[in-house]
Amino acid sequence: MGSAIEVTVKKTEPATVAFIAVKGHFDQIPTAFGRLYSWIGEKGYKAHGPAIAVYYDIPGQVPDDELRWELRSQISDDITESEPDGEGLGVNRLGTTQVAAVMHRGPYEKLEETYQALALWVEENGYETNGPPEEAYFNDPAQAPSGEPLTEIRFPVRKR
Repeated sequence: MGSAIEVTVKKTEPATVAFIAVKGHFDQIPTAFGRLYSWIGEKGYKAHGPAIAVYYDIPGQVPDDELRWELRSQISDDITESEPDGEGLGVNRLGTTQVAAVMHRGPYEKLEETYQALALWVEENGYETNGPPEEAYFNDPAQAPSGEPLTEIRFPVRKR
């Protein structure tokens, strides 16, 4: 599958994001996104761009209840950074990052295949990862005409 994917190496744009840092099983993602977007609304911020998930740990390498991950939403750049509160919610400014990115069209259950193909592409093309993988969600499967999620998988990379 390595050659069947279309990978783009690009730079992400600097951004100010609202985030929620979470520890535990990934089945908490829908609830955590709800908490994040409720907090954004309570603060009067305006979310824009795709929702992002960043995964600091890999399932199977640490117990499910120890998995560390973060959800992000881009907000206006004029908002001041803030450390996470007691619920893990805060604001951060992100710099530019070089990423190898591939678009995955289809169910989340099939993401692992695309992750493996992207990891192989990175290795075969003289790059190495230098940060946690990200997923950018470009649609709501319930709202999409095809009913399929459109997810961009990004690996921060640098040339070996």
